[in-house]
Amino acid sequence: MDTPVSPAPSPADRQARLRWGERLGYGAGDLGFNLYWTTIASFLAAFYTDVFGLGAAAAGTLLFVTRLFDAVTDPLMGAVADRTRTRWGQFRPWLLVGALPLAVMGVVTFSTPDLDEDGKLVWAYASFTGLMLAYTVLSTPYSALSGVMSARSEERTTLNSLRFLFAFGGGALVNKFTLPLVDLLGNGDPQRGWPLTMALYGVIACGLFALTFASTRQRIAPPPAQTSSPATDLRDLLRNRPWLILFGLAMLIMLTITLRAGSAYYYFTYWLKRPDLLPDYLLVQMLAYAAGAALAPLLIRLFDKARLLAVLMLIVATLSTAFWFVGPEHIALIFALNILISLALGPKSPLTWSMYADSADFGEWRHGRRATAMTFAAATFSQKLGGSLGSAALLWVLAAIGYAANQAQSGASEAGIQLLQTLVPGVFALLAAALAFAYPLSGARLKQIQQELQDRDAAAANP
Repeated sequence: MDTPVSPAPSPADRQARLRWGERLGYGAGDLGFNLYWTTIASFLAAFYTDVFGLGAAAAGTLLFVTRLFDAVTDPLMGAVADRTRTRWGQFRPWLLVGALPLAVMGVVTFSTPDLDEDGKLVWAYASFTGLMLAYTVLSTPYSALSGVMSARSEERTTLNSLRFLFAFGGGALVNKFTLPLVDLLGNGDPQRGWPLTMALYGVIACGLFALTFASTRQRIAPPPAQTSSPATDLRDLLRNRPWLILFGLAMLIMLTITLRAGSAYYYFTYWLKRPDLLPDYLLVQMLAYAAGAALAPLLIRLFDKARLLAVLMLIVATLSTAFWFVGPEHIALIFALNILISLALGPKSPLTWSMYADSADFGEWRHGRRATAMTFAAATFSQKLGGSLGSAALLWVLAAIGYAANQAQSGASEAGIQLLQTLVPGVFALLAAALAFAYPLSGARLKQIQQELQDRDAAAANP
């Protein structure tokens, strides 16, 4: 993508304070993404096993293997986006380029053609891989955009807090209304209702991506004399200790979140035997995520980002362990613990994405080169990897404990489903807390780095 390039931003633009219209416009884009992300996290496993008719083990392997493809496509898209030069900046045009393919692949992925077992697997592999490829084309530049709109740490956190406020708000709507929409649009037939529901989500998402394109601006550009290859960018990332820690941290937290979201369907259907409560459970979960995300800008005024994240994950681990001891008769307590755990997980997303932008600054300071999209591409891959491992592990465990779709479960199967909703996510949250304590980029150190980068920009502008 190569069109006339707009003038380079001035050095002073690095520390710009953003208008609310721009903040909200950026945030609205993640509502569009969560029409897909939340649907995949909450319902794709159940769609494959209970609607499309795939075996649990085969579906789990599918979700894992398709993510290996992302190991190539995410960094590749990052390299492409970093080298995009247009009058609209590096990243914004991709929001328009990728919107329609994403909408189409969402419909295809949730379609159920009449095929034999092998044909269904081929269809599922091809369609989900295509969906994730389209998602990458959009999500990598979108995430990178938050790192070039302003260098102010507090602006980045506010921007990402609003982003995830929209994301979790959208996720709440998806969790509450997706199954009723499938039933309504399909007249009780989920095989008909799912593709129609995804078509509706696709139309809404395209409008939201167009809004983000129209309302945002890039203010940070790579150093004028920068020349590097994708291999150099990747090598710089692998020498960026803050980024490496964030990669593992984000993957572990996404494992936690995906296990909770994906197992909820089985937990309410087969353990609690109250599937009617599932939409409300997922709704309050997302609303609590949103409330937690909204608190992030306030919390970082009081606590260092990494230490805050570590403490929050310790809280999640403790409450998840307590959740394990709650019997099915205590519905109010189940909902209360869900709210508290989700509230503690809510700040995770704005914190980690703000920290990824900080790690891009660290990489520029250390190596004299900036690869914002590559930084965020690999970050997106860690999120996807964590999500896929969570979904795959869920399905592998279900297969191992003898899960049978749409049937009464054995005692061992019910116990395994309970563990997947409670104690197992808590273990991954504990590992995430340990890793967060190792993050080396303090607030004071980041301010020093930001000042040095601003001084470099000023020197380059006035040689």
